[in-house]
Amino acid sequence: MGNATGIKMTITFHLNGEEVSLPDISPTTTLLDWLREDRGLTGTKEGCNEGDCGACTVMVTDQGGHKALNACILFLPQLHGKSVRTVEGAAGPDGQLHPVQEAMVDLHGSQCGFCTPGFVMSMATAHANGATDHDDQLAGNLCRCTGYAPIIRAAKAAEEAPVPSWIKDDSSFIFSEISRGEVADRGAEPPTSLRPTCADELATAYAARPDATLIAGATDVGLWVTKSLRDLDDVIFLDGCTDLKDITVTEDEVRFGAMVDMNRVRDTLAPLHSSYAEMVRRYASQQVRGAATIGGNIANGSPIGDNPPALIALGATLHLRQGETRRALPIEDFFIDYGKQARAPGEFVAAVSFPRQPDSLRVYKISKRFDQDISAVLGAFNVTVVNGSVTAARIAFGGMAGIPKRASHVEAALIGKAWTAETVAAAQAMFDKDFTPLTDMRASSHYRLETARGLLARYFADLNGETTHVLEVN
Repeated sequence: MGNATGIKMTITFHLNGEEVSLPDISPTTTLLDWLREDRGLTGTKEGCNEGDCGACTVMVTDQGGHKALNACILFLPQLHGKSVRTVEGAAGPDGQLHPVQEAMVDLHGSQCGFCTPGFVMSMATAHANGATDHDDQLAGNLCRCTGYAPIIRAAKAAEEAPVPSWIKDDSSFIFSEISRGEVADRGAEPPTSLRPTCADELATAYAARPDATLIAGATDVGLWVTKSLRDLDDVIFLDGCTDLKDITVTEDEVRFGAMVDMNRVRDTLAPLHSSYAEMVRRYASQQVRGAATIGGNIANGSPIGDNPPALIALGATLHLRQGETRRALPIEDFFIDYGKQARAPGEFVAAVSFPRQPDSLRVYKISKRFDQDISAVLGAFNVTVVNGSVTAARIAFGGMAGIPKRASHVEAALIGKAWTAETVAAAQAMFDKDFTPLTDMRASSHYRLETARGLLARYFADLNGETTHVLEVN
């Protein structure tokens, strides 16, 4: 496992109903490794070790409620002040089975059994939250024995059972009185908080150590440690910055703090831009969406990050902060080149906002697997048509360049023209001027260009009321 060189932290949390205090831990110790190697709780399995298979799923509870999360890419400091339930703690203190455990036994919802603890914890979390969309709740738990039918039947059978008292008790666990975890002695360097509790503290800490790695949900950084075996010399955990978790929806604007997780983003978007919300459902599992943040997805600058094209199409503004200096810029201006963003040392993404508008946005994600896969191409289209003519167009793509990028020539070919098939056909020819995509393991350059042209035609049909969803076409 990776270690942040010379840095130790003290954290406190609840594990299966009992308080745990860990002095002098390495900040990049994963919950999975600690559970299995230090506590002997081997029910939580190591499968992929990258957040895909769900065998390591645990329940994490804080003031925001219950979340199913992947322990393999969850660093211990992210648990400070929270409650954790592993499969060993799903049952009650006197051995009473959780309702989902009983249902799994009664309905034979287990095959080889390796992945079963992860299923149980996802089901127990969904049960605690009253969620009954079981296919979505369990999409991040992979069973290669293909025994999903009895598992889904077990989830349905447990729906009406009351939430056990020991699970409810986790919600009352709040560590308002404990410290946030300070850096241990590092010689001559003064201690600085590794876990700031607000944006002001983060600004101070990051300005003092601008080379530090900011850790939000760790769905990306976690793999640096578990897969790339990197040692992170300096880290700052953002989970304690509660003011970066705010969502504001007014008549004029929607604003997400950088630490808003993607499940909350999806819930907010659903009544406003349903196509965007559906893309968010597809692009990650319940476990990953519960940890991943919108700010992290933007700040990592991936050319195939799925949020930036949609936000560009919405005309979003990115809000950045460096110390006491705050600035805002159109989100498309944040991405300069592959691996390079318009962000100064010690500057962080604080929020992203976009104007309220009629919902003409469509977000089309093309990937080899329909759910939970990296995009080969993602196109986001937002065209305004008034009296049959295009008055505005914002079209952006991921996977077509080294950065998320607007299709400016395609937009220009549409604006001021009649919204007709002929106009769309002429605009399709402009994709060659906007993009020179790469050929890689996900798609060829030719495929990407042809797909982009096809997506514009799909958007035209979609806005004209035709059925275009691949799962709905007969």
